[in-house]
Amino acid sequence: MRVLLLGSGGYLGRYVAEHLLADPAVQLTALGRGDDADVRFDLSTGSPGALTRFLNAVHPGVVINCAGATRGGARELTRHNTVAVATICESLRRSGCGARLVQLGCSAEYGPSQPGSSTAEDAVPRPGGPYGVSKLAATELVLGSGLDAVVLRVFSPVGPGTPAGSPLGRLAEAMRRAMQAGDGELKLSGLGVQRDFVDVRDVARAVHAASLSAAQGVVNIGSGRAVRLRDAAAVLARVAGYGGTLHEIDGPPGRGPLHHVAAGGPAGSQIEHVGGGAGYPYPDGCGSWQQADVRTARDRLGWRSRIALEESLADIWMEAACRI
Repeated sequence: MRVLLLGSGGYLGRYVAEHLLADPAVQLTALGRGDDADVRFDLSTGSPGALTRFLNAVHPGVVINCAGATRGGARELTRHNTVAVATICESLRRSGCGARLVQLGCSAEYGPSQPGSSTAEDAVPRPGGPYGVSKLAATELVLGSGLDAVVLRVFSPVGPGTPAGSPLGRLAEAMRRAMQAGDGELKLSGLGVQRDFVDVRDVARAVHAASLSAAQGVVNIGSGRAVRLRDAAAVLARVAGYGGTLHEIDGPPGRGPLHHVAAGGPAGSQIEHVGGGAGYPYPDGCGSWQQADVRTARDRLGWRSRIALEESLADIWMEAACRI
């Protein structure tokens, strides 16, 4: 199977590339903006004609798009997440190579959901921020393209390589600093939200399965279980061997969720709650709760998550600990 992978240098793309390279039946070509790509090409500024010529030369059977941006203003997000996908769809239509398109979407496309509910693929999307809007627009372009295409709506990816700027990345960094300084207390905000965490290596498996399947439309990729961020913090403290007290504060003492203020104090290996407000919002615009209905992935891809959150958090901590 000849596969063209777009965005191989990103967080998800790296693990998709690694997983595909382990399959001897896959002939992989990576296209992206970084030096590690086989071919340098910027989807946000490159022309459909140039990409069409490349598709005609390589003639892939599957095109996987892991490229995109998670940060920036509305203009930048639209350029990298929406315009780029429009370029891909137009190029595939022009090339006539008949390649299957696997597009990585995200749960931010759904926006806030009712606490206790599981979000299925037929839910009406109501993204709560420009990132979710830009990704939803990309999904609609793919679904309306007439191509053989599937969109994997990935919920909250976690595991090795988790970006330091993400909530769990900041949590690990805060704990690392506290342990390095010998602080017995760690004050954290924004721990009340609940998210469906899925290991990035499981996401890579889902991409591979989608490449081989005939599934079309939208497919949720998640664990099917929402976890409160404060519970994830407790697990991370356990795997890190942090014996101090985690104080949960509701207000945003800094510029974002999981800002921390560390101070010396008695070790307690517990989380104590301070205040009574809603806390700082999680940065994906999805409110206090998200949980995936993953029956479609099970039934149409034969896929389900395998890696437990504790293992994912242990891998995040190993990377953070190496910075001590």
